[in-house]
Amino acid sequence: IQELLRVMRTIDDRIVHELNTTIPTASFVGKVDAGQTCRELYESLMDAHTSRERIIKNCIAQTSSVVKTLREEREKAQDDVALLKQLRKEQTKLKLMQSELNVEEVVNDRSWKVFNERCRIHYKPPKSQ
Repeated sequence: IQELLRVMRTIDDRIVHELNTTIPTASFVGKVDAGQTCRELYESLMDAHTSRERIIKNCIAQTSSVVKTLREEREKAQDDVALLKQLRKEQTKLKLMQSELNVEEVVNDRSWKVFNERCRIHYKPPKSQ
């Protein structure tokens, strides 16, 4: 899942480059529709952030369910070492997924900050953000 998230975060990693190459400076302002470019970038960011958050939360829900099931099994079979190892592995995976949610928040905040700095005069996003 981390590799998938890394690939999905490329839009956030490239936002500064994207803005520098698509939003015109004062001398080129007439050659590019900055409002349209910012709107498209806004929609791309929203889609990327929404899909990544949905994927992470889905993984957290699935892993939480597995952890709950393993805990219930562990209570029935206290001496099962393999079961304990599997439970610990799933708990570690759950903590990793929860930390990815925090990483996602930081990545999103950084992207929106850069977007707002460069696009605020060209495009006003809907109030849902």
